[in-house]
Amino acid sequence: MSTSDSIPAIPVPGASDVPPPGGTRAPSSPQRRKPPYGHRRLLTRRDRIALGFMAGLPTLLHVALVWVTAFASVALAFTTWDGIGFDSIKWVGLRNFRELFDSNPQFWPAVQHNVIWFVVLIVIPTPLGLFLAVQLDKNIRFTRVYQTAFFLPVVVSLAVTGFVWQLVYNPDTGLINSLIGANKPGHYIDWIGDPDLNLWAVLVAACWRHTGYMMILYLAGLKGVDPSLREASSLDGANEWQTFKNVIFPTLRPTNTIVLVVTIIESLRAFDLVYVFNGGAQGTELLSILVTNNIIGESSRIGYGSAIAVVLLVISLVVIIPYLVGTFRKERRA
Repeated sequence: MSTSDSIPAIPVPGASDVPPPGGTRAPSSPQRRKPPYGHRRLLTRRDRIALGFMAGLPTLLHVALVWVTAFASVALAFTTWDGIGFDSIKWVGLRNFRELFDSNPQFWPAVQHNVIWFVVLIVIPTPLGLFLAVQLDKNIRFTRVYQTAFFLPVVVSLAVTGFVWQLVYNPDTGLINSLIGANKPGHYIDWIGDPDLNLWAVLVAACWRHTGYMMILYLAGLKGVDPSLREASSLDGANEWQTFKNVIFPTLRPTNTIVLVVTIIESLRAFDLVYVFNGGAQGTELLSILVTNNIIGESSRIGYGSAIAVVLLVISLVVIIPYLVGTFRKERRA
C-alpha cells in the first residue's frame, strides 16, 4: 500500500463552492427560498375579518346614530309628523320655523337662558378652575387628593348631581334653608319652584361641576409650560403674579381656546340638571328642553321639535366651524 493511499483527504474550506474548470457545479441539497417581501401576508384571513369587524361596526354605529339622525332631523324640520307611520309625514316648508320665531312664547326665553348659562360658566367656574389649577401645579402636599376631590363632580352623572342638589335645595329639609333658618312655615324659600330663583339655583350646581372640568384642562396646559420660562422670569426679578400674567398665561392660549369651545358646547347641551330639577318649567326653559318636550309625549310634534334641534345645530356650527378653521390653519403653518 502506498503512502498516498493511507492518508485521508483533508477537506479544503470553500473547495465545494468552486465549480470545476469548464463546467458548472453540481446542484447540492435543495435550499429554501424566502418569499419576496411584497408577497408576504402580514394578516391572515381571520385577522382581516376581526379587524374589519372591530373597525366597521363602530363606523356603522357612528354613521347610523349621528350622521343619519342629524340629516333626518334637518329633513323633518320642514315637515309635520306625529311619529305614527311614515305616510303621515307632510311637507310644510318653513312653517315650523315661522311658528317657532313668531308664536312660541318659550323660544326666546330659552335662547336667553342658554346665553345666561354660557356667561355664568365663563365668568365664575372658568377663573375658579384656573385658580385651582395654578395652586395644584405648585405640587403642594396632598395635591392628588385635592385633584380627585375637585374632579369628582365631573365623573358623577349629571342626573345624580341633580338629585343631590335637589336635596340641598329642599324647602323643608334642605341644607341651605336649614342653615339660613328658612325651613319654617311662612319662611320657606322655594329654590326650585320660584321662577326668579330656580335658574340661578341650577347654575350653582352647574358651576360646581364645571369648575373641576376647567381645573383639569388648565392643569394639563400648565404641565406643558417650559420650566425655563419660569426660571428666566425669576432671574429678571418678576414676582409670582407678574410671571403668571406675562409669561405663563400667554402660553395657555391653546388651552383657553379649548376652554371657550367646551364651555359653549356645555351651555348649549345643558339638559340633565334642569330636567331633573323641575323638567325645564317655570323659568328654566332651555333649547334642549324644548326639543325633548315637543318630540317625546302623547302629542308629539317631531317636525316642530326637529326645527328647534336645527336651530340648536346652527348655533353650535357657528361656534365650531371657526374653531376648526383656525386649528387647521395653524397646523398648515406649522
